Amino acid sequence: MIDIAPFIKRVARGKHGSENLTQAEAREVFAALLKPDVDMLQLGAFLIAQRMKGETSAELSGFVEAARACVQGFGDIVAAGGAVDLPCYAGKRRDAHSYLVAALQARDRGIPVVVHGVAQIDGRVTAWQVLQGAGVKRASSLRDAGLILSHENIVYIDLADFCPDLFHIYNLRSRLGVRSFANTVARLFNPLQCAGQLNGFFHTPYADYMAEANVLLGQRRSLIFMGAEGEPELYADRQKVMVKQQHDVIRRLSFPEAGLAAYPRQAMAACALHDHFTAMLEGELSERQQAVIDQMKQAFDWAAQGALPVDWREQ
Repeated sequence: MIDIAPFIKRVARGKHGSENLTQAEAREVFAALLKPDVDMLQLGAFLIAQRMKGETSAELSGFVEAARACVQGFGDIVAAGGAVDLPCYAGKRRDAHSYLVAALQARDRGIPVVVHGVAQIDGRVTAWQVLQGAGVKRASSLRDAGLILSHENIVYIDLADFCPDLFHIYNLRSRLGVRSFANTVARLFNPLQCAGQLNGFFHTPYADYMAEANVLLGQRRSLIFMGAEGEPELYADRQKVMVKQQHDVIRRLSFPEAGLAAYPRQAMAACALHDHFTAMLEGELSERQQAVIDQMKQAFDWAAQGALPVDWREQ
C-alpha cells in the first residue's frame, strides 16, 4: 500500500513551501484515501492540507480519475451524444430552482439530462428534493440511470448511490468544518460520460481549474460558470464569470445583461421554495426568472449541440 505521509508532507508545507502533485500522483494518493480501511487521521490531514494549498487542475483531474476507478462498471454506460451532465451539489435557500425548470424543458425538447448530487444538505433545498415532486426518477446505480434516461430523457442519481466512497469523504464537511475538494471532484465526475456539461461554482478561481481539469479528463465540452448559490444556474442581472471549454480550447464568455432585479439576498422557508418551484412549472414566472430560464435554455442547447448562442460573445 502507498505511504501517504510523504505526500501530506509535500502539500502541507505552508504558503511558500507546499508542492503540487502531478496528475498521476494525485490519482494514486486519492485512490488510497478512498479505500474503506483508510487511516482517518491521514485522510483528514490531506483534505485540510489541500484546502489550505488549493488544488490545481492536474490534481483535480487525478482525483476524479481515482474516484471513477473505484466505481464498478464506470464507463460501461454512456449517455447519448446530445446528453447534458448537470451536477447539483450546493442546494438553494434564497430562490427557487430556475435551472431545474430549464432542465425539465430541455428534456421536453429532446435533450437527455443527467442530474446528480446529494439528497440532503443542511439548511438548503436540494435538486432531488424538488425534482422528485416533479416526477423525476432516482436511479440506484449507473446501469439503472442509463435505463431510466433512455425512457424518461431525464434521471437523478445520487453520489451516495453511484460512488459511496467519494460520498463518505464529501460527507466529512461537518466534521472538518470546511468544504473539501471532494465537492469539486463530485461536480466533475460526469457519471454517464455526457458529451456536454453545465457546471456551476461559487469561488471565482475554480472557473479555470475546473475547465482545465475537464481538458485533462477528455471532456468534449463544458460550460463552467459562477452559479446562483453555487448551483448550475446563470444569473439574469449579470454573469460574473463564464468559461467555455471545447476539447482543449478554453474561452471566457459573456452575454448581454437583462437589466432586471438582482438575485434575492434573503433566505426563504423551504416550503416556500417548493411552492415557488411548482408555480414556475405551471408558468407563473417573474420577469427575472423567465430571463434566467431563457439563458439556461441557450446553455442546455449549447451543451447538447455545441452551437454558441448568437448573443453570447467570446472575450
